[in-house]
Amino acid sequence: MNRRPAYLTEREEQILSCIRQSIRDHGEGLAVAQLGAAVGLSSKSSVAYHLRNVEKRGVLVRDGHGWRTCRLR
Repeated sequence: MNRRPAYLTEREEQILSCIRQSIRDHGEGLAVAQLGAAVGLSSKSSVAYHLRNVEKRGVLVRDGHGWRTCRLR
């Protein structure tokens, strides 16, 4: 049973916004630590948790193992 909501949380929206801005400005996403600093999270694992949730909802796709190489759908 899937208990995950169909919408993005406020924090996930903030992370997605930072990724969009970074891709627009620099052509690639931010590193996990940089994303955490941008949205006010100090733990890299909590940032990765939110990134995985966004990825599971199909909004974000990784091209490799790292999050810096992600792209938006």
